[in-house]
Amino acid sequence: MKSEHLPLLNSVSAPAVHPDGSRAVVSVTRPDFDADAYVGQLWTVPLGPDGPDFNNPDQKPRRLTRGFRDTAPDFSPDGQALGFLRAAAGGKPQLFVVEAAGGEPQLLTAAPLGVSSFTWSPDSTSIVFSARTPDEGRYGSVDGVGAGSEDARLITDFQYRMNGLGYTADKPLQLFILEVPQLGAEPKVAPAGRALKALGTAADPAENEAGLLPAAKQLTTAEADHNGASFSADGGTIYFTAALHDGRDTDLVSGIYAIPAAGGQPQAVLPANTGRQSIGAVRQSADGQWLFFLAQDLGASGRDFVARNTALYAMPAAGGEATALSDAETLDLSGGSWIELRGGAGALVLNNARGTVELHEFLATGGHTVLVEGNRVVTGAAEGGGRLVASFSDSTTAGDLAVLEGGQVRRLTDFSAQLRSVAGISEPQELTLPSADGYPVHGWLVKPAGPGPHPVLLNIHGGPFAQFSGALFDEAQVYAGAGYAVLMCNPRGSAGYGQEHGRSIKERMGTVDMQDVLAFLDGAVEKFEDLDAANVGIMGGSYGGYLTAWTISHDHRFRAAIVERGFLDPVSFTGSSDIGWFFGGEYTGPSAEQMAAQSPMARVEHVRTPSLVIHSEEDLRCPVEQGQRYFTALKQQGVETGFLVFPGENHELSRSGTPHHRKQRFDEILRWWARYLPSATNPAPQP
Repeated sequence: MKSEHLPLLNSVSAPAVHPDGSRAVVSVTRPDFDADAYVGQLWTVPLGPDGPDFNNPDQKPRRLTRGFRDTAPDFSPDGQALGFLRAAAGGKPQLFVVEAAGGEPQLLTAAPLGVSSFTWSPDSTSIVFSARTPDEGRYGSVDGVGAGSEDARLITDFQYRMNGLGYTADKPLQLFILEVPQLGAEPKVAPAGRALKALGTAADPAENEAGLLPAAKQLTTAEADHNGASFSADGGTIYFTAALHDGRDTDLVSGIYAIPAAGGQPQAVLPANTGRQSIGAVRQSADGQWLFFLAQDLGASGRDFVARNTALYAMPAAGGEATALSDAETLDLSGGSWIELRGGAGALVLNNARGTVELHEFLATGGHTVLVEGNRVVTGAAEGGGRLVASFSDSTTAGDLAVLEGGQVRRLTDFSAQLRSVAGISEPQELTLPSADGYPVHGWLVKPAGPGPHPVLLNIHGGPFAQFSGALFDEAQVYAGAGYAVLMCNPRGSAGYGQEHGRSIKERMGTVDMQDVLAFLDGAVEKFEDLDAANVGIMGGSYGGYLTAWTISHDHRFRAAIVERGFLDPVSFTGSSDIGWFFGGEYTGPSAEQMAAQSPMARVEHVRTPSLVIHSEEDLRCPVEQGQRYFTALKQQGVETGFLVFPGENHELSRSGTPHHRKQRFDEILRWWARYLPSATNPAPQP
């Protein structure tokens, strides 16, 4: 794979399954160089017992909509309508509905900052949606007042901004409800000419246009984000998660709240026996008897988030004690912060497990089944008409759809066929190698085509409570396509191997985690003769940037390094990052001595490795000052270095940055490796 093949990476959303089980609908999006944006439409996928038949036009997946970017499909419970979000080029996503049998989509919202998510009522007559609501005078809400002319902001809280969103206190995520218009009714038209004049001086063209849309009623008003709205089984109540408690600015705690669908004051739903938790999602069971919720325990302080696995709980809908349905020590159900209902009292959730993501089913009354496991990453699932459908990625696809039948996974689509045909894909090889103390380190090797010896790239993931998987990964594929053997492992501190594995680096970053990645490198080059142990590079982003910078201050074997969007100085991170007020103190320990003892900046004088520093100007997670100061320190002591800075991008550049910048990033990375670590297909530049 090469950087120019990015537009062939098709991502697939969680499926919407028609209630009769006849078909599923997914959103398929991809980077587009011409638009320098992400484009995509909805696809319908037949679920016949023998389908899909790719030779039969009526039985093969086909494009359903033709918007610029159509996402988040969801059928109404009665199966008559399909809701989705549509964004025009350069615009914000708005809520649309279309008749399930086909037709012209109908616009329902004109939210100034766009719609984030939505959910149908059980009777299919109304929709609750979430949207950020700007304070008056902010974000274009007053004509002629741009960002540089807005009033000053007085900040008094820790939690006032977020990577990718900027300031959040002046645009909280609120909940709204609207009645869905009759889809077969004649569309409204805006008054014009004499009719408009007859309305008098009060006539405002913009208001007239807005009057064509169904009226949306705002349900919440608190200056906090209201997340994950869902209806009760009878449609009378809306559940959501939020941090509305006293002291919410000094902890990470959030809770479950309920509000009448007709409007009213939110009421806290308090399990009788749980401690301080962060609630990731809440759903009432289909039979109305139970509340399922995903929660992460936060300790007595309400901030001890480090490597805390997410567990699924159930409590009686009428109130009472909650029961943990999963073991938080061994299962991490944080995948997507997502609960899908199944049957009367069942819930589907995603589990991070040893570099995979599995689909699990739990019953509120007890019972647990692993529905999808193996070397794949499940990204969503839904059931309709007795058909259970899942979206996933694996070593051969960036995203596809499958139906579960008799315990087996039957693939329904092949959205990565062109990528495999044009770009070529290198199959990852799974490895488990011993660390210096004998601890097993699990990971993968992605080799380039052709005989060795191959130069080696040790790639370190972010997080640190995250995981590499064996699913198709554009980073590894591009580097393998350029002639590099890529090593990726999940050292202690990673997710997917139990809480003890994840929490082993709390207040001791750069210890066993560095030991594990170096042991994985040593073990791989010893095991495989076609890996060139004398020509090795190291790279990583975010926490991976941290561990890269930390490692090259201890180990000087590497020909070069790439330190991307790194957590490089816990001291300055505290005041500059959106999560700095709690993150560093929980991972390194709060004292200045602890931070310095685990800080790459405190050891930068020991670095000898040529290092490219990559950062984004709008990164609020690991702010650009982290990269600026690290680059300057390297340059001051004569280390060969460069500082690659991307305007307009945030912490997610490598995953969701503009297509042009993502391609340029790959090209610059390969140019750096060609200079210091050339390969057969990425040769050193000629003088």
